[in-house]
Amino acid sequence: MVPLKLPKEHKLQIASGIQDYFQIEFDQEIGQLAAENVLDFMLKELSPYVYNQALADARKAIEQKMVALDEEIYALEKPIKLAKR
Repeated sequence: MVPLKLPKEHKLQIASGIQDYFQIEFDQEIGQLAAENVLDFMLKELSPYVYNQALADARKAIEQKMVALDEEIYALEKPIKLAKR
């Protein structure tokens, strides 16, 4: 799996949020580089789980659409009258 690459502005924004989180939750100040390293680590660790969940969600959505489509196709069938003998 190809590692997730974020645009620089997104990475900076998220790293800033990580810095805020460390300050609020742990009363610890971390620098920009440390925050980016935390982000890189979390992306590496979480990406496969998020990716697999996204695939499962897409699969479920497609299955629901297929069931609905199958029902619509059955609704188009014409009744067949059996000839009396």
